[in-house]
Amino acid sequence: MSAEELDLDDLERRMNGAISVLKTELSGLRTGRASINLVEPITVVAYGQPTPLNQVGTVSVPEPRMLSIQVWDKGMVGAVEKAIRESNLGINPVIDGQLIRLPIPEMNQERRQEMVKVAHGYAESAKIAVRHVRRDGMDMCKKAEKDGMSEDEVHLYHDEIQQLTDKAVKEIDAMLAVKEQDIMQV
Repeated sequence: MSAEELDLDDLERRMNGAISVLKTELSGLRTGRASINLVEPITVVAYGQPTPLNQVGTVSVPEPRMLSIQVWDKGMVGAVEKAIRESNLGINPVIDGQLIRLPIPEMNQERRQEMVKVAHGYAESAKIAVRHVRRDGMDMCKKAEKDGMSEDEVHLYHDEIQQLTDKAVKEIDAMLAVKEQDIMQV
């Protein structure tokens, strides 16, 4: 394996992929305010296929503590309600024809701490994904060394891979700290 085959850009892209997944997961954690990101991860079984919620209706925020979903197909209202109830958001949908209202309840301290634990779990999963990418990079370095790459080059690649890993973990920790502060804010 030559130095060209050790693609650090690919490793960085994969680490950034783990970070973007974390961003999506954290945006779905509620903080006591209504946000359309709250229902983004919800999928509805529409016509036999799992479909994102925003593809079966219009999601809007009419009030700071209220979400509304205007379901396009009247026959999908029950499926949307079921998907919301099964999503573990702790929100009870109120149905009014094809309009579903989601009142966002006030978060108590216990619920905030639960949300922080969930956020920590998401962050740990992202760190694990980053460490798996790091391990793959280190394995490629070992293979390259066996194939004739000099020890100095291998050592440089090890250092660069570790720098990418440290940068990604630092970014994950920063995102977690911001989200934790957001959740705990009363």
